[in-house]
Amino acid sequence: MGAGDLVATLVAGTRFGYALLWAAVIGCLVKIALAEGTARYHLVTGRTIFQGWQSLGRWTSVYFGAYILVWGLLYGATAMSATALPLTAMFPFLSLRIWAVIAGMAGLIFVWFNRYQAFENVMKLLVAVMFVVMVGLAILVVPDLGAIADGLIPRIPGGSLFYTLGLIGGVGGTITTAAYGYWVNAKGWRGPVWLPMMRLDNNTAYVATGIFVVAMLIVGAQLLYSANITLGSGDEGLLGLSDVLAARFGRPIAVAFLVGFAASAGSSLLGVWQGVSLMFSDFVHQLQGAGERPEYAERSRPFRAYLLWLTFPPMLLLLFDKPFFLVILYSAFGAFFMPFLAITLILLLNRQDIAPRHRNGWLANGVLGIAAALFIALCGQQLWELVG
Repeated sequence: MGAGDLVATLVAGTRFGYALLWAAVIGCLVKIALAEGTARYHLVTGRTIFQGWQSLGRWTSVYFGAYILVWGLLYGATAMSATALPLTAMFPFLSLRIWAVIAGMAGLIFVWFNRYQAFENVMKLLVAVMFVVMVGLAILVVPDLGAIADGLIPRIPGGSLFYTLGLIGGVGGTITTAAYGYWVNAKGWRGPVWLPMMRLDNNTAYVATGIFVVAMLIVGAQLLYSANITLGSGDEGLLGLSDVLAARFGRPIAVAFLVGFAASAGSSLLGVWQGVSLMFSDFVHQLQGAGERPEYAERSRPFRAYLLWLTFPPMLLLLFDKPFFLVILYSAFGAFFMPFLAITLILLLNRQDIAPRHRNGWLANGVLGIAAALFIALCGQQLWELVG
């Protein structure tokens, strides 16, 4: 859950009140299926998701290789900027660019010198902070329980079709959804015996994500929609919410929100720095034909090379102050991964080399099929916006 998720759910509440609450809930259910499918493939086959993609043909290596390099460049700049926003608001004696560089370097140093368990412990702390702060804000603004119940009834307000699809598709991670299988292995979970624990873990995580998303939508609906307040576009709009909170509840509440904002953006940055670097490490080693034991991946040269790629080249993009074209390009390019993940999971988890009890059932195939159609539609819409 990064700054982009905060913006999407907050703006959904600001524009449409509680009307899109159902879409946020469905978005969490879709991500449960995607993350579960990825981790299940790791556990029941003993192979990584990238090894599975390789078995589908060489095109997957070309697609994923090009994607992870360009996406990393664009996301690195976005993650550092998003993390720097609340830090700049709380500590204005340094500029946004300097805070962004500090955020990127902090992520690099932490992931470089620590292993998975330390990463998980820090992520638990960041998630706890952001969860308590955002749910606390939702309680503070006194939600309308009747409107919440009404918002769980699916409907699409006028002019909100693609915004609704975006809310369903964007909540709770993109490429890091595929990184979950690598985290499962890094934690030491191997083999089908760990499937029940993995599913409990995954379901718990997305229930928490759903509560978090609903909390942000409540804040948008109660605090902004009812008062007809419009925030600025992009991540900067979250700073506008800080001003609204300060005016209504006082500066301490506004600072608490900025702390939660920083925890959310920081957890997103660390998640990518660690998880996607694991994926890149596996990508390189499989292309070299050298099967790598997951416990050594965090010490490998490809892992650290991708860490450097996420950190230093994107700093050049910070000089452009996030131009509109860069933001649109990142959104469009980001939309290319989710259809790839959903379709390949359908292909991999219905194969004959997987034990029948571990293959997709009708429910998993149905959810992944709907997800694939949704993400293809979103990808087309993002490309249309890019061309426009």
